Amino acid sequence: MPVVMKELRKAGLMHEDCMTASGRTMGEELDLIEGNADGRVIYPVETPITKTGGVVGLKGNLAPEGAIVKVAGMTPDEQVFSGPARVFECEEDAFEAVKARKYEEGEVLVIRNEGPAGGPGMREMLSTTAALSGQGMGKKVALITDGRFSGATRGFCVGHVGPEAAHGGPIGLLQNGDIITMNAITGELSVNLTDEEMTARRAAWAGPRETIYASGALWKYSQLVGGARLGATTHPGAREERHIYMDL
Repeated sequence: MPVVMKELRKAGLMHEDCMTASGRTMGEELDLIEGNADGRVIYPVETPITKTGGVVGLKGNLAPEGAIVKVAGMTPDEQVFSGPARVFECEEDAFEAVKARKYEEGEVLVIRNEGPAGGPGMREMLSTTAALSGQGMGKKVALITDGRFSGATRGFCVGHVGPEAAHGGPIGLLQNGDIITMNAITGELSVNLTDEEMTARRAAWAGPRETIYASGALWKYSQLVGGARLGATTHPGAREERHIYMDL
């Protein structure tokens, strides 16, 4: 990791004046690291494997706050997908449908209400994607969710869609058959709805799906947690802090 950080410093991406636990700054610590990128395990920042890296951010009228897709291992042709939505209100419903093969090739499976607030807890959607891959359909359908994925995900699977459904995001307004376009090359995640159609659906939206949590820690978490793009935190962030604990 220190070697990777040295490469990031070359690109001007490290805050070298930040203090570390050793009492030295980040820059001073990196000056002590003797290892260098070997071009085999760690590539120099001047000659990366790809320009974007293994993950790509997407945005559009379906994800105004962004979304994330893993493109590592995908060819350019596999990084563009468009098809009709098949909407599921939770991961369990999607998994059962996939087990029963109640979906069609070319569709975009939508799993919503699995974000930080809607889950609550932003669960991993690996079960459904693994089932699709096991059926040989990993590259024949796509999947989007306001939940998250692990590094084991295969195929065109978009996670962290924000705002999430529980916060009134567009993913919560989708209906079966809506045409969704995903393009990891141009960074697009959109649905073929006009602003007027989206406004009408938002006006008719019944509100967040009820969960089984009406009290306790997870209920409190769901009431306080913010969007995934800011870390899914339950506080307003460092800019709003009035003190730093280490300075007290």
